[in-house]
Amino acid sequence: MRAIQITEFGGPEVLRVADLPEPEAGKGQVRIAVTAAGVNYADTHRTDDSYLAPGHLPFVPGAEVAGTDPDGRRVVAFVTSGGYAEVAVASESLTFPVPDYLDDGAALALLLQGATAWHILRTSAHVAAGESVVVHAAAGGVGSLAVQLARHWGAGRVIATASSDEKRRLASELGADATVDVTGDDLKGALEAANGGRKVDVVLEMAGGTVFDASLAALAPFGRLVTYGMASRDAPKPLASGQLLSRSRGVIGFWLAHCMARPQMLRAALDDLFALAHHGHLRAVIGGTYALGDAAQAHADLRARRTTGKLLLDPTI
Repeated sequence: MRAIQITEFGGPEVLRVADLPEPEAGKGQVRIAVTAAGVNYADTHRTDDSYLAPGHLPFVPGAEVAGTDPDGRRVVAFVTSGGYAEVAVASESLTFPVPDYLDDGAALALLLQGATAWHILRTSAHVAAGESVVVHAAAGGVGSLAVQLARHWGAGRVIATASSDEKRRLASELGADATVDVTGDDLKGALEAANGGRKVDVVLEMAGGTVFDASLAALAPFGRLVTYGMASRDAPKPLASGQLLSRSRGVIGFWLAHCMARPQMLRAALDDLFALAHHGHLRAVIGGTYALGDAAQAHADLRARRTTGKLLLDPTI
């Protein structure tokens, strides 16, 4: 089968097409003929070995696929690795049927990134009606869904940040009340100004570095900052307990991998996400579909912040 195999850690250039044996499904696993593979920012961390979990060479990247099972049923699935390929193997407990009203791209957008947006808002931040919510990278895969979910669940003010006019326009179209240029000199001040001069209640943060620092400084008493990524690749700074105690603030980390050990958490999120999409309350933004052999270009575009929404690989081309 054709697959992308990484034999050395590095940038996008290490993603190369290889001819590999098809994986075999063991007990409790499902063999999936892949029709689309999701590309996520976390994949770029796996490629250069800066991910939370250390990598082991060689490997086929990709954490999610859409396709058909041996009985011809359409499914989406989380995979430990191996998504960038014509055939993948997934745990039965992490494989979910795709309803007829969703195409593969939308189903994938709602899988990993949708479940992340759902859980950081519901499980980690416990967003309440009327609260202000800041969504960083609001035009991205997680952010574009988080903006819509926060709006649908009654957030008092949704503030979206992005790096370009085009991305900020998209965030507004998706329901953001205000947008902020994340590259500006005074991000803390811009976030507070976008909230009418008040500090904010909830921040969804995935960059780290100066974005994390400014977001924490803009947080109101009893506010919560959920950190779920390290896109800046800046080394995290120590966080003293006094920084939280003095302002009654909370910082919560979220990694979707922990939900995979509790499949019922994923099932609950997907049931809700699929229903919201079916009733027109949630729109999956597909930012681009790349041929399997163009995986390196997909990673380069993602790292350069040239993309919006969900990126897909098509192993059939």
